[in-house]
Amino acid sequence: MTTPTILDPPPPNVQADLDSLSAALGNHVPAKSDNNLLVATWNIRAYSSLTRKWTASSSDSPKRDLRGLRAIIEVLARFDVIAIQEVKGNLRALRDTLRFLGDDWSFLMTDVNTSGEGNDERLAFLFDRSRIKPSGLACELVVPHERQDLIGNSALEDQFARTPYAVSFAREKTTFILVTLHVLFGDREKDRLAELQEIADWMRDWARRSNRYHHNLLVLGDFNIDRQGSDGYEAFTSTGLSVPDVLINQPRTVFDDPGDPSDDSFYDQIAWFQTGSRKLIDMPVRAGGSFDFMPHVYTDTNLSRKSISYRLSDHLPLWVEFGI
Repeated sequence: MTTPTILDPPPPNVQADLDSLSAALGNHVPAKSDNNLLVATWNIRAYSSLTRKWTASSSDSPKRDLRGLRAIIEVLARFDVIAIQEVKGNLRALRDTLRFLGDDWSFLMTDVNTSGEGNDERLAFLFDRSRIKPSGLACELVVPHERQDLIGNSALEDQFARTPYAVSFAREKTTFILVTLHVLFGDREKDRLAELQEIADWMRDWARRSNRYHHNLLVLGDFNIDRQGSDGYEAFTSTGLSVPDVLINQPRTVFDDPGDPSDDSFYDQIAWFQTGSRKLIDMPVRAGGSFDFMPHVYTDTNLSRKSISYRLSDHLPLWVEFGI
């Protein structure tokens, strides 16, 4: 029996789900146009290896299968650039993703973080080369030695568990810098505060150095913030970083209750300095949101949301449309 590939035509039941997913995305996410920029962030759960079956069985490992990956690709293709967290050491799923998307797509990523807290993860940007291109800067952010000697919860005693990654891009005459990170979750909210405070301080210092309005400096990723108004949120926004209104009440995970936004997590964010002397944004926000793929995937199975989360993700993609 021939092993199927990501390029093969899906079985009818899988194709029906993909058609439903495509239609929902078309109704929810603006189409790419000559005067917009679509930026997203997505923690894709353990984006690593792949079982090359259309539907993995209960005995297969990993659980991510071809239909799950095709659904992921359907989402990714809607955006110009996506910051992806939890890219692991094994790149089989990412390679299949790029194979399906074709030559117009590329990626930049960090090396694997092999420390215990790093969880064998990379940070990555996947981008549509027909729409944007890298514009020169690619770097990892490290804590200066003098800041490591500071005492208290407002500073790190060491480096970030997963080093934040910054890349500059250009679309037409618009340039922008994206800084992505995945904050250590820890055992309790207090464990996250040092990293959240440090990235807020770092972004403030960067904004002070980069006083050119058109730099368009954004931070995005999985910040593991429990909720708006929490200690983590206050640390994250303490230096002026601001989350756009269109993202405030958006669900972030497949387990959030859409009927009770106050109980939702606030893990994933896209933020920037919107006001004051550090304002570094020159692109108007047109729209934004998250996207719930759950109603459109594995509809012919009895898989639970938790089971599906291992095949796609437990996080929802979060996105913003800018005008350029």
